[in-house]
Amino acid sequence: MIAYYLADGDYRLVVNAATREKDLDWFAAHSSGYAIELVERAELAMIAVQGPAARARVADKLAAPQLLELGIFSATRLGRQFVARTGYTGEDGFEIILPGAQAVALWRELTRAGVSACGLGARDTLRLEAGMNLYGNDMDESVSPLECGLGWTLVLDAERDFVGADALRRQQQAGPMRRQTGVLLEGRGVLRAGQRVATSAGDGLVTSGTFSPTLKRSIGLARLPVDADSIQVEVRGKLLAARCVNPPFVRHGEVKIDL
Repeated sequence: MIAYYLADGDYRLVVNAATREKDLDWFAAHSSGYAIELVERAELAMIAVQGPAARARVADKLAAPQLLELGIFSATRLGRQFVARTGYTGEDGFEIILPGAQAVALWRELTRAGVSACGLGARDTLRLEAGMNLYGNDMDESVSPLECGLGWTLVLDAERDFVGADALRRQQQAGPMRRQTGVLLEGRGVLRAGQRVATSAGDGLVTSGTFSPTLKRSIGLARLPVDADSIQVEVRGKLLAARCVNPPFVRHGEVKIDL
């Protein structure tokens, strides 16, 4: 879920469509005692335009050159539209939330401007090359941020309080038992979610895997025992050589790991 702070008491939330009902139930369960109005906006649509030329194309089509000044992880209202620069695919760009009745017309304008439609498979290889987590694979309610490479999102100062803060502070103090790492397969084969990773410290698991079109190699994310060093991945019953690398694999079209 992405939460955009617009002003005191004014937030825009964008939930994972697959977890919509669960997220709404969570807010309902934790909002007692607070003056909160949660309004579901089912009449809205969202178009994400990502890539090296995305921001310029969108600013031109929306006749809004001021969008080029929008900072990373920021958002702004543009009339009845809401434009964010979150870049959650791994590429820079804009996400446009707008009335559903306007979405088809904008989509057609963007395609006429040379923007190509992107399928889920392409989006998945892009986010994995960027080393970004996918809910349900690399993170869920059973995995803490400290175990799935999201510790950088946490502020665990004693004076800051939020749901789960105490549990995270205890885990940070004790040291998590698992860690997330990037994995590069050394030879032929394709990494897939659910494959066993044999390590010197016990078994781990590939949480996401694919063939990287940029690297022409198989890459993945894996959750391993914290002390794991040398690794092999079980692919179709055979243990294949692999090594741990620090994501991202690719950033802004540039290879970031040693091949």
